[in-house]
Amino acid sequence: MDNEHKNNPLHAMTLEKILVYLVDYYGWEKLAEWIDIRCFMFEPSIKSSLKFLRKTPWARTKVENLYISTINISKKL
Repeated sequence: MDNEHKNNPLHAMTLEKILVYLVDYYGWEKLAEWIDIRCFMFEPSIKSSLKFLRKTPWARTKVENLYISTINISKKL
């Protein structure tokens, strides 16, 4: 593994893996508080959220940033 990938926490992580991790860690309700998107608030599901996030770069970026922050916090504990 080269240094570029070693330092990238999103390397080899699919959007689905990231979302499942965050839902397991925080739950839909907390995700909806932090990232204000309807697919997290009303009848949330992985499938509908992935569909939205794949089409909406700003929302995907927020989810990816929350994932990075979460794993960084978890490493410090």
